[in-house]
Amino acid sequence: MTSFKIGSQEIGTGFRPYVIAELSGNHNGDINRIFALIDAAKQAGADAIKIQTYTADTMTIDCDLDDFMISGGPWDGYRLYDLYAEAHTPWEWHQQIFDRCNEIGITVFSTPFDHSAVDFLQELGAPAYKVASFEMTDLPLLEKIASTGKPVIMSTGLASISEISESVDTLRKLGCHELAILHCVSGYPSDPADANLRTIPNMAEIFQLPVGLSDHSTGIGVSVAAVSQGAAVIEKHLTLRRSDGGVDSEFSLEPDELRLLTEGCLAAYQSLGRVNYSLTASEAQNYKFRRSIYAVRDIAKGETLTGENIRTIRPGFGLAPKFMPRVLGRTAAKDIRRGTPLSLEMVGLA
Repeated sequence: MTSFKIGSQEIGTGFRPYVIAELSGNHNGDINRIFALIDAAKQAGADAIKIQTYTADTMTIDCDLDDFMISGGPWDGYRLYDLYAEAHTPWEWHQQIFDRCNEIGITVFSTPFDHSAVDFLQELGAPAYKVASFEMTDLPLLEKIASTGKPVIMSTGLASISEISESVDTLRKLGCHELAILHCVSGYPSDPADANLRTIPNMAEIFQLPVGLSDHSTGIGVSVAAVSQGAAVIEKHLTLRRSDGGVDSEFSLEPDELRLLTEGCLAAYQSLGRVNYSLTASEAQNYKFRRSIYAVRDIAKGETLTGENIRTIRPGFGLAPKFMPRVLGRTAAKDIRRGTPLSLEMVGLA
């Protein structure tokens, strides 16, 4: 399948990039901040809002052993349990979030992290599901998601090609054919030098699926460049202000930047066009600014044409510059006024 719909927007080959604003933990514990983020995403031109559905207890256990401590990166020093307790979106907020998105006309769906989250999101009428990179090898979870019959967008950070194949096959075997996969570098933030965006068309060729990018780099450059490589989906984290802090703020866009992202991705998509060597509409009127051969002095009939009385100059209404060797040394077949474009007839070559 080369395309499918989430809501009213077609996703896939031949359609503009589908831009997802990931809210993640950038609510900072305030549901009103989530509402502001939703409104900002809509105003910036995003197609969808994505949240995450888990609790600290469905994600991990409350444990102080070294395995459960984070070392390095933006969450250095956190216990896993404490990070997820801070970052999770309370389940009692979900209905209000869905209602707000429906009210302003932006699609909303979520990433479930366990079976109970899938059941909960089904009750809310989620139109699609996102699979996170760290969960894409949880095949029982993929089976649960596929059983809903809803479209799926799956990130592939950290995954080998064989793991991606296994996960895609798992979803397909249970009837999930409305599927897109996202190239992803699971670094927070990720370095643009690690993006390897040429992976996108390769994945599309291998899996015959729409392929996009889940982008954790700072700025918008990597996402816009991904569209030039055929990315059909762009997922980017959104915050109101990075200075407000929050678990994902370091690699999130602010609303004005999201607007630049949506505009930049659309422009990149529109610029792809087709293989074309003919004049475009915007070029046609500028054809006259090419150089051509003109009389730069008054030339009498019978006078020899030299570099002193003819030159290649702008505009382009005369003979092309390639004719200069043929006309130099010829004699004028008629009087030629200064500023006249040269023609073959004027030098007896017509």
